[in-house]
Amino acid sequence: MAGGADRFQHECGLVGVWGHPEASTLAYLGLHALQHRGQEGAGIVASDGRQLYAHRARGLVQEVFGRRETLLPLKGDRAVGHVRYSTAGGTADVANVQPLVARFAGSGLAVAHNGNLVNAVSLRAELEAEGAIFQASSDTEIVVHLVARSKQRTLVNRVVDALTRVKGAWTLLLLTPTQMVAVRDPMGFRPLVLGRHPGGAWIFASETCALDLIEASYVRDVEPGEVVVVEQGGLTAFRPFPKQPPQQCVFEYLYFARPDTRLWGRDVYLARQRLGERLAKEQPAEADMVVPVPDSGVAAALGYARALGLPFELGLVRNHYVGRSFIEPSQQIRDFGVKLKLNPQPELLRGKRVVVVDDSLVRGTTCRKIVGILRRAGAVEVHLRIAAPPTTGPCYYGIDTPTREELIASRNEIAEIGRWVGADSIGYLSIEGMHQSVHGAEPAFCDACFSGRYPVLHEDLERRPQLPLFTERA
Repeated sequence: MAGGADRFQHECGLVGVWGHPEASTLAYLGLHALQHRGQEGAGIVASDGRQLYAHRARGLVQEVFGRRETLLPLKGDRAVGHVRYSTAGGTADVANVQPLVARFAGSGLAVAHNGNLVNAVSLRAELEAEGAIFQASSDTEIVVHLVARSKQRTLVNRVVDALTRVKGAWTLLLLTPTQMVAVRDPMGFRPLVLGRHPGGAWIFASETCALDLIEASYVRDVEPGEVVVVEQGGLTAFRPFPKQPPQQCVFEYLYFARPDTRLWGRDVYLARQRLGERLAKEQPAEADMVVPVPDSGVAAALGYARALGLPFELGLVRNHYVGRSFIEPSQQIRDFGVKLKLNPQPELLRGKRVVVVDDSLVRGTTCRKIVGILRRAGAVEVHLRIAAPPTTGPCYYGIDTPTREELIASRNEIAEIGRWVGADSIGYLSIEGMHQSVHGAEPAFCDACFSGRYPVLHEDLERRPQLPLFTERA
């Protein structure tokens, strides 16, 4: 069984502010709320209506913007911000930290992107053959080149024209000195919400928790395939792309989004509790207690315990102050990486039959270590329950996932997985149970990493459709 990182990595987080005198500060606070979506780099680009001011660097939001002198040069009442975890362009090189900034039509253009393009390789090769020079390795720079090369006259129409060339997931925020443009792909893989600050500023964010922190009210979601334009005269929205069935990422509910986020009309925390309740119905266990893998397994474990009438106990305590890197001891300590983050409570666990609930199982290496830790702490039985279906395929739409060969469920039967991780039993949630838990009706979510049903495949470029164009104000 393969080792390595045993957790899906987050994609990216976006924040946009228009019409606030401290726009860069609000963007900074919004990025704080979205730090869980990316920990490799952070950036903010602000504008005073005449030019763009940018600061981008590797590191956490607090490391990049924690000093006031870093924010002071980011002048103006409009700003876009981005936190990044690399998927495409898989390096934390500062050239890949967003928002990307380019000279455009005698002015500046900043672009922040959440998602992944499935035709990026062919597009990049085509652009390079035409003389384009790339500074970074991310998909986002492809969008910048396509916007610059469009024959349309206005920025908004150039963006629409460029996006007819790309395939996959693209939630974008673009900023020039005079406009902010927000757009989601027609299938709506990644979230984006629109909010309003008490002072009247318009706010865009990947999750509603960012609105909460800056005391902005939620207005609505930016819809799949929608383009929202904010400029001096106000806000305008239109939908130029052919309508497609929504394919919003179900893993946002299972793991990625913060539990205090309201996502696509549903409370994430309550959805995760329902996942646990359904898991208990489908995969019950005779046990003395339910223990979550903190923090992502807490809500599902609560639902599981409540459904079976079992005690819920924090048998594993998480250290929240572990940095992104650490020095391993010269003498090897068994399961050091996991023990650095999770510590068992032997007084609770000794002599007990334990159900341990986690949100997902990727490679299986972490779960194997957790089962071993629980047993050494005195648990006489350990039953592993996963509040998601078996992960059998990679994501192509903006989540950093292992290859198919590295996913333990892609090459092993469930019983074999249970034996390898050392559990007395193992149980996964069904795909149907997952959809009913998060939506309660006909699913409108992408579940390709579980089902193998990929809504957008890697394929060659197709002829671009003719789309209605946006009419600028006089």
